[in-house]
Amino acid sequence: MSQPAHPCPQHQRWHQRARQAVGHSIKLRLVLVFLLLALAVTATFTGGAQGMFSGSWRDAAGPLLSDYVDRVAADLSPGGSPSIDRARALTERLPVTVRISGAQINWQSHPQQRLPEWMHSEDSRHRWAGDERWQRLLTRTTADGHRLQFGIDEQAFEPNPYAFGITLGILLLLTLLAFLYVRRLLRPLDEIRAGAQRFGEGQFAEQIPVCHAERPDELGQLAQTINTMGHDIHQMLEAKRALLLAISHELRSPLTRARLNTELLPETAEVMPQRDALLRDLQEMASLISDLLESERLASRHAALHREAVDLPVLAGEVIRELQVKHAQAGSIQLQVAAGLPALALDPARMRLLLRNLLDNALRHSGDTAQPVELHIRQDQQALLIEVRDYGPGVPEEQLAQLAAPFFRPDAARGRTTGGVGLGLYLCRLVAEAHNGTFSLANARPGLRVSLSLPLH
Repeated sequence: MSQPAHPCPQHQRWHQRARQAVGHSIKLRLVLVFLLLALAVTATFTGGAQGMFSGSWRDAAGPLLSDYVDRVAADLSPGGSPSIDRARALTERLPVTVRISGAQINWQSHPQQRLPEWMHSEDSRHRWAGDERWQRLLTRTTADGHRLQFGIDEQAFEPNPYAFGITLGILLLLTLLAFLYVRRLLRPLDEIRAGAQRFGEGQFAEQIPVCHAERPDELGQLAQTINTMGHDIHQMLEAKRALLLAISHELRSPLTRARLNTELLPETAEVMPQRDALLRDLQEMASLISDLLESERLASRHAALHREAVDLPVLAGEVIRELQVKHAQAGSIQLQVAAGLPALALDPARMRLLLRNLLDNALRHSGDTAQPVELHIRQDQQALLIEVRDYGPGVPEEQLAQLAAPFFRPDAARGRTTGGVGLGLYLCRLVAEAHNGTFSLANARPGLRVSLSLPLH
């Protein structure tokens, strides 16, 4: 079942890109948490302060405001009837609004201004819970039944048009400073990630830098722990390499003596089958030891190459002729060489090993397919390209990444018909990397494609 394809970043909407950036960046998430925390603290503090001061104001200033409104209402309605002239003079002198409504007079000092919410409806069911308090404070009824409603003149409190822009600019500046500080604070995470990648690639020479090593913080302690782990892993790998080299060297002498003693056996009809089988086993053990020694030499940081001018197509032809003795189908290998290939400074012995292992692996896994194994040699502007392709069953996709690892084989059975112990492709990768090249594996459907790129210079 195929997985749904993810949209390309260029085709994503801005909010999708922003959500993806926040989801994959701990720095942005920390800054966002700081902003939300600041807004929550501000809202909580403002709401609490407003509730505290409004309650105190209502208890202390409410009676004073009510008494003042009583006096103004009495001044606007001499004799019990409201006077428009007095109301107009009051609004010209003070930043207040007056609304007179009744049977004879309906007048409003500022008709262009929006009425407060509590003045919109006479029905108490449509008013907010706090509107009745404002109605009691700012509404009076004259002796002749007219209603006086007082308010604040909004024009007297003109907002500053630059206040919002200045506030927004300060907020953005604080956000930028917070992001820069968080970025500087978490910069060791990038160095830890790069160091972990180096350790995973086997490069243990450069350790992760630790700021304030004498008194490190939590990230510094994490870097020191990973450095210690990398050092321990390096020591284990070096010990393993030294053990393999020592065992390989020590096994060569007894193998040579065993082969010599086997060849001295009488060549009789009864002994010859056992003699030939023992010689094959001894040769296979000798090849395994040689491959182990060669892999350890190439895997070391100081792999020595004996470079000389090599005509790679000629070398490939020699390897194909050698394989014809071992494989019956080796004569059907198709060698396709581009014209005008230059001679490169390569190690001929290592390149012969590389081509022999690649072609031998392709021939063994081709099975009974009719298509022959293909060997392509060409070049581009910067590199020499080598490609070996067979038409066998291929390899499961989940095993491709491990196929060039030492001692790994896709099939669990290690029979003679399917190959050795899993060092062939590993040696090919080491040879390519020792020449500063690249090595890649891919299913060709059908078959397996092995590609190498060797720099021209």
